[in-house]
Amino acid sequence: MRFYAAGASFALHRRLTGLGDHAQHRSYTNDNDVSAGSDMVTETTSAATDKIRCDACPVMCYIKPGAAGACDRYANHDGKLVRVDPHVILERTVSHGGKLVPFSRTEDWDGKIVHEPSTFVTAIGAGTTYPDYKPAPFIVSAEVDGVDMVTVVTEGIFSYCGVKVKIDTDRYLGPETATVRAQGEAVGHVTTSEYGSQMLSLGGVHHLTGGSKKEGRVTCDTLMDLANCKPVELTIDGGATVVVQAGQPPIVNGVKEERMRVGCGSATIGMFAKQWHGKVDEVVVVDDHITGVLSEHQAGKLLDIADTGIKMKGRRSTPGRYFQVADPGTGWGGTNISNPLAILGPFDKKEAKAGLTMLMVSTTGEHSSYYVLDEALNPIETEMPPDLKFSVERIQENCEPALCTVLFMAGAGGSLRAGVTDNPVRLTRSVKDALTRVTSGGAPVYVWPGGGITYMVDVTQMPAGAFGYVPTPALVAPIEFTMKLSDYAALGGHMDYVKPLSEVQNGDDVRQLPWQNPIPGPRA
Repeated sequence: MRFYAAGASFALHRRLTGLGDHAQHRSYTNDNDVSAGSDMVTETTSAATDKIRCDACPVMCYIKPGAAGACDRYANHDGKLVRVDPHVILERTVSHGGKLVPFSRTEDWDGKIVHEPSTFVTAIGAGTTYPDYKPAPFIVSAEVDGVDMVTVVTEGIFSYCGVKVKIDTDRYLGPETATVRAQGEAVGHVTTSEYGSQMLSLGGVHHLTGGSKKEGRVTCDTLMDLANCKPVELTIDGGATVVVQAGQPPIVNGVKEERMRVGCGSATIGMFAKQWHGKVDEVVVVDDHITGVLSEHQAGKLLDIADTGIKMKGRRSTPGRYFQVADPGTGWGGTNISNPLAILGPFDKKEAKAGLTMLMVSTTGEHSSYYVLDEALNPIETEMPPDLKFSVERIQENCEPALCTVLFMAGAGGSLRAGVTDNPVRLTRSVKDALTRVTSGGAPVYVWPGGGITYMVDVTQMPAGAFGYVPTPALVAPIEFTMKLSDYAALGGHMDYVKPLSEVQNGDDVRQLPWQNPIPGPRA
């Protein structure tokens, strides 16, 4: 059962009636015949129905008593609009070795306040600035090492957002720019392949709002699940089906990946040439991008390895490096081959000789075979000698574990920044000048150069359940701005709304969690 700030009665009612199930009350229609016009999240009550109209986002749901709005974040509790989830505050443990506990827990919170010097008020559960002209929900001051600091927190409603997914695998997932689908709907595309990883770009305003109603809903669901570290099955046009979950290995076409490649074929030759010297005459490292050949490679030349008369298919780049030896796929080295001999032509009779030995291996060491040339110079597969088996195992040992990495990416627009200062461009300049530090759920972010505040954050470094949604559709994500109190005043901050940390800590709708180690504090 989740922890509800609204109180036990509503939490129990919701658990028993199933109101926590999004599918029962999720709506993507916008009924806005009543306009919001307050300086805080307010409600409009209909006397006939006792429904409350919530103005926490542009959807402006009517919420009946005992029910939650479409976003599952606000609810009607005895005629009052309440925030369903608690406001999260992070505390450092004494040993600084604490881990974040799950946002959803089965045990009840005992309400204990841990008075530690390193306390940070996150935006998780804080609420939004909608309808955008009002100050951020919490502007909190605290003294840190003798310096007066302030942290401004809000849950941003992001239509301009998405996730960048890094998938560590040697498997071919699909052609670059191919459409990525969830539940049959387009939610993104394949982007560039990097060293041992393939990248997906998912979400964005065009998928959220520029397509059909179903496309927007599925995109929103996909982004929220990925951002909350849940598994999502994706299909790629002309490619694979892959299950992605932040912090977990990818599952490609039903097979869980174990490792990413140690390097391209050429790099693998350079890394292990000395270990092969004197133990085998030729080594071919099969790779979709750059296949390496030991005898021709510069590493082989420096070790005085003799020419073997080997002939490779594909396009020769530089000595010992071949492009396009086969089409991409899920076989050897990310190619579509299951028989490595398919990338070889006939051996040159002038240089090759019977008894010549050859090792063929993939860039992960997952595939390997050992051959000896017969009298007709045909490679005959033979049992691999122990010292070569050891070198294959060494390749495997040097491969990083396969992992899915999910980075949430969004742009903090003018309306969100208006919750921080009455002159939003000053906040942008303060961030660029490193006077203001941006975090998301207490986790460090990377702010892109150029205009605006466009940031990325690793979702695994955030408390569980940090992301929500509103059915406009858009994602709701926490964002915090921390700076000196004097700098906040200088950029035109809402000084009348600054409250001390102790006032927030002692609220009855907060939850304190241990800090994720080794993330540095926002005020570090």
